[in-house]
Amino acid sequence: MTNRAKWIELKTPLPGPRARALLEKDRQFVSPSYSRPYPLAADSAKGMVVTDLDGNRFLDFSSGIAVCATGHCHPRIVQAIQEQSARMIHMSGTDFYYPPMVDLAEKLASITPGQFPKKVYFGNSGTEAIEAAMKLARHATGRTHFIAFLNSFHGRTYGSLSLTASKPVQRKGFGPMLEGVTHIPFPNAYHCLVPHGDGQCDCSLRYLEEVLFKSVLNPSEVAAIIFEPIQGEGGYIVAPQVFYSQLEEIRRQHGILLVADEVQSGMGRTGKMFAVDHFQFVPDILAIAKGIASGLPLGAMVARADLMRWEPGAHASTFGGNPVSCAAALETIRLLEEELIRNAAEIGQFLLEGLQSLACRHAMIGEVRGLGLMIGIELVKDRHAKTRARDWRDTAVRKAFEKGLLILGCGENTLRLMPPLIVTREQAEVALALLDEVLTEVARENAG
Repeated sequence: MTNRAKWIELKTPLPGPRARALLEKDRQFVSPSYSRPYPLAADSAKGMVVTDLDGNRFLDFSSGIAVCATGHCHPRIVQAIQEQSARMIHMSGTDFYYPPMVDLAEKLASITPGQFPKKVYFGNSGTEAIEAAMKLARHATGRTHFIAFLNSFHGRTYGSLSLTASKPVQRKGFGPMLEGVTHIPFPNAYHCLVPHGDGQCDCSLRYLEEVLFKSVLNPSEVAAIIFEPIQGEGGYIVAPQVFYSQLEEIRRQHGILLVADEVQSGMGRTGKMFAVDHFQFVPDILAIAKGIASGLPLGAMVARADLMRWEPGAHASTFGGNPVSCAAALETIRLLEEELIRNAAEIGQFLLEGLQSLACRHAMIGEVRGLGLMIGIELVKDRHAKTRARDWRDTAVRKAFEKGLLILGCGENTLRLMPPLIVTREQAEVALALLDEVLTEVARENAG
């Protein structure tokens, strides 16, 4: 039996009285557009543990939506923040120069895929990194059109929202979207209507070449194809190797830029610095955010230097590349390179193997997929018919919370595990044991 009491302690019914009071104030003053799957009212966090207002302690396998890569309040990150904030908090890199911003740009140019000169644009978030990538692609190519994928999520500001095709609610009531975006299916052998015994679904880009480019869209008008190597909100779906071979051929034939959205999958999350590294793929433009600064707001768009021919004033951000965020990011990268990427690969493999064992015992697990510590568990009501079980997934997320495990859903019916990259084998064992209990209870409640 795993010793879950080392990290989990539930003192009150959930939510407790102080949490309920905060939830009531939140309902009164905070936008209802935020989606909260369960009533966690966080008060403090350290390492892998989040403590709520009533003193209940939870094991965190959400890491603030894949943001707290080094865990909560890692002492080296805290020290970097404290030292930089005592020296200088803000100057605005859009008008002035300061070392943390330049040093981080140099470091990102060295660790991102591709042995060629690169330049970096800094914003505050993933959606800003995508907006910058879209503007740069149009500016550099003189073309206007974009190709994106169904079930993708690239952000909620208007340009990135025009690419997003994850859930109707994210776009409902906000149209019209940006012109010039075409969505095609993402390669997904599990849900593809065409059998792919080897898991190498190649339907999406064949459809682009054999149908769209021959009927309604001239490839000479396409500035970029924008994709997630692993679809995040879309269900933690991993693109197969054949997808990258096809992308390379499209780039070669048509001069279309390839933009990798690594906002969720980057910065060590998959057991390599970037998910595309698993496939030896080099994009023209790379979008980074979430885990880059261990909890501080920062986004980056890294591109081939020859593409950044835009002039001063063409694109900028007051707060992007903030000195404190840059200092946190530099220390985050040091930790990733020293130990955390390796740990993500090792513990991720342990979790994947443990979840495959759970799948042998729980028929509702339709598929386990992912890389490193970016793992999706698809729940189905009929494994053979692949009948998606969204209600069971939502119940499982809530039950995990009630047992002290913080996870989230993604896609229509997938549980996602994205713990901080400091997670230990023992903590992974606790999570597996709790998920086993959760799925057993969900199955019992829905038997017959």
